[in-house]
Amino acid sequence: WNFLPHISSLGKFGLEEGAKNQFSTFSNLITTINQKKEDIGNRNSPTQLVTPNIKNGRDHPALCLDVRQKQRMSVDALPQELKAPFPPEPSLPIRTKTVKDFQDDMEKSKASGDWKAVHNFYSTTFDSFLEINAAFKKDTNSPFNTIEDSGIDAKFVNVVYDALLNTVSRKKFINLTPFFNLFQNPQFSNTSTYVIYAHLLRQIAALTEADHHFLVHWSKKISQKRFKQVVERLLQFISLRLFPAKPEEFPPMVKCTWWIPSATKVLALFNAANSLISPPIISYTDFYNSTLDHIDLMEEYHNWQCYGNSHRFSFCQYPFIISIAAKKVIIQRDSEQQMISIARQSLVDKVSRRQKPDMNMLFLNVKVRRTHLVSDSLDELARKKADLKKKLKVTFVGEAGLDMGGLTKEWFLLLIRQIFHPDYGMFTYHKDSQCHWFSSFKCDNYSEFRLVGALMGLAVYNSITLDIRFPPCCYKKLLSPPIVPCDHNTLVGICGVTLDDLFQIMPELAHGLSELLSYEGNVEEDFYSTFQVFQEEFGVIKSYNLKPNGDKIPVTNRNRKEYVQLYVDFLLNKSIYKQFAAFYYGFHSVCASYALLLLRPEEVEILVCGSPELDMSALQRSTQYEGYQKTDPTIRYFWDVVLGFSLDLQKKLLHFATGSDRVPVGGMADLNFKISKSETSTNWLPVAHTCFNQLCLPPYKNKKELKQKLIIGISNAEGFGLE
Repeated sequence: WNFLPHISSLGKFGLEEGAKNQFSTFSNLITTINQKKEDIGNRNSPTQLVTPNIKNGRDHPALCLDVRQKQRMSVDALPQELKAPFPPEPSLPIRTKTVKDFQDDMEKSKASGDWKAVHNFYSTTFDSFLEINAAFKKDTNSPFNTIEDSGIDAKFVNVVYDALLNTVSRKKFINLTPFFNLFQNPQFSNTSTYVIYAHLLRQIAALTEADHHFLVHWSKKISQKRFKQVVERLLQFISLRLFPAKPEEFPPMVKCTWWIPSATKVLALFNAANSLISPPIISYTDFYNSTLDHIDLMEEYHNWQCYGNSHRFSFCQYPFIISIAAKKVIIQRDSEQQMISIARQSLVDKVSRRQKPDMNMLFLNVKVRRTHLVSDSLDELARKKADLKKKLKVTFVGEAGLDMGGLTKEWFLLLIRQIFHPDYGMFTYHKDSQCHWFSSFKCDNYSEFRLVGALMGLAVYNSITLDIRFPPCCYKKLLSPPIVPCDHNTLVGICGVTLDDLFQIMPELAHGLSELLSYEGNVEEDFYSTFQVFQEEFGVIKSYNLKPNGDKIPVTNRNRKEYVQLYVDFLLNKSIYKQFAAFYYGFHSVCASYALLLLRPEEVEILVCGSPELDMSALQRSTQYEGYQKTDPTIRYFWDVVLGFSLDLQKKLLHFATGSDRVPVGGMADLNFKISKSETSTNWLPVAHTCFNQLCLPPYKNKKELKQKLIIGISNAEGFGLE
């Protein structure tokens, strides 16, 4: 753009994917601009993020002037064959609209209420550099590279921008279309544009709720590539404002405290747009800003607790931007503070009663017999409700041993295995979806469901990863609502469910209901169904009406959608309400915290069960050894074999060694995985101590033998043996 500063080009760049032929001239222009900038040191190149407190970091000395001069090479000094051809100036489109034409269009639009012509002018003009040049240059054929005349038709520019201000109340798109185009400008990736970018974001953030509504729905129609680019640009803006590599490029923080709140509020609009689409345009994890892992998160959390969603900004007001790792830190520290507070109160109570303090009062001490594991655990947790937020310590009656974490994990493993066993009847395992769901059988006491909820809460509270397979719908219900209501008559664990939720639990039944919805024949005559469903309970078939007098209401083409929705709601909400309510209260009896408001259902699942994404190379880097060195032949064979395993075998190995095939939130390093040398015959299979994430490996002589024995061991590891 020859007549305005580089950073002032605020149009929407390019077109959607597929229109490459229309985009080529604009790409050439950008290439031309970038090549011209090389001779002045690339001052507008993106600045890299620098985060504080990076260990082993080293400051490199600045280059001296004479060194920099030696490194710089003139283009003229290059041989002719190495010089890149300079692209020709792109030709401008012909635009003949004058100030009078534009003013006439405005008057006609005001009189008729039809703003199409004005809308088309703004959309076209601010679409690219070329269009802005064509619209506002006095003479499209003149370069105007003198200091006497910029070449701008200033009157036309002023009229166009004044029209925006004067017509805001008459037509929304005249106000919003430029904003919608401007924030997609890729030039805002350069830090030299950040001052203008910040003011643009401030204007967008300050728009009315109705205007935001338009922007959200327009944004969800942007292509995935451009949508992700805008999100990444906003995240980069926030990161570089927090930790600038070159602070001199930005105004002092005290003068631009509104930069980060404005950018975060605009990012919230894109998060809202992403949530409206199923499946979403990009993953929810693409909104995470890992830079926030390096700030004082607890200060953010306490500010949010104290001031809520008032005028004082906190990232906790926008939890979608906080990574699951950062949220885990918040939850753990909040848990620790609650633990300390409760333990301190117990100590004060003892002293006030002139009783001798006992260290055991600082812990949740659970004593159980292996032969009565479930009943003893239930009794212990019921008796010690006031201590549930203390640090957990487990003792098995009749066994010597100090719980340093191993006994606690063993207790969780044994208890989960027993409770989720099909013979126990509390949960039904669905092979097609490989997950458990609540049994709908009616009973007199639902306390054991409360125990399972408390176990999950204790696991989160004590950073234990559980081998539980609940569908995503379970965690959505667990956050409905995220804070236990004060009114005990309020329903809990009830959430909006769809056929997609049923697919994740009972895919065969969900497929049948989907077929019913798409059936083209006569539903009433061909299916002969009513709004009544049947379930088997202990060998007895029981019927339930989905609505009053449902047994007398036939399912027809007209009401089949209602039938499917009521049936899904019955299966996932109503038929298991008492079971899930007990489970809900059990979980929240331990995990009651405002930090739960920060979590998505998917994030609760990761906190409870870990992440399914395996990185065996990361596990190799963090593994500890006992009796072996990492350079020993047996260890080299082991990692050669494991890194070559299929994903299924890698999951089996992880499950064999740790009791779960999932990874903690902190990654493989948080497993504290250890390989110990087993002083046994190489004819033996490997042995695992899942309570300590420990693999005992005999010194196999070659890779083939190790691979054979390892596969046999991890593929036949059902059952839990105790020595």
